Amino acid sequence: FGSFNPSLDMYLSDIFAIPVILAGLPAISLPVDKDEDGMPVGLQFIANAYDEQTLFDGALSLEKAINYIK
Repeated sequence: FGSFNPSLDMYLSDIFAIPVILAGLPAISLPVDKDEDGMPVGLQFIANAYDEQTLFDGALSLEKAINYIK
């Protein structure tokens, strides 16, 4: 947690996950690029309820297409 100074920054970094969690929808976050500081930039996929397989298929397709390297 070294990059987060005040606790408000940590709270705000999670604010976009709250609606998905409350709705009970399956979601996955993938790193897709890095910013100018070398920090990962992520993309979140959200699927319909009980449609995890579509979510996993889409995430796998994206991973293969962008070939993200740490």
